[in-house]
Amino acid sequence: MRLLTVTFNGAFIDSNVWLIALCIFCTVLASLAILAFVFARIHTIQDYRNRRKMKKEEEIQAAKPKKPVITGEENAAIATALFLYFSEMHDEEQYVTTIRKVSRTYSPWNAKIYGIWNSMKR
Repeated sequence: MRLLTVTFNGAFIDSNVWLIALCIFCTVLASLAILAFVFARIHTIQDYRNRRKMKKEEEIQAAKPKKPVITGEENAAIATALFLYFSEMHDEEQYVTTIRKVSRTYSPWNAKIYGIWNSMKR
């Protein structure tokens, strides 16, 4: 079995190859530096957007009319009035519960004797 040997021949590398390699290396390095800067500062952009959003929400809340505050005494008066109103509307009802037994006809759909395993054992 013959082994294939690979050798490096530096004669094929001229100044243009070194220049291209240097440009590519600098481009990649600059791109990584820009990305690192952007990722390090992205939280400031998010903070700015959140502050603008909060400011808009505050302006919307300030423009809305405020709801009147109802005290506990007023709530109690309303609840009492509603209770009295609804209690007068109903007649006295009987509180008797009856249970009737419903007879159901036999259905073989859930019978165990017709199960699939019983027919397979034969």
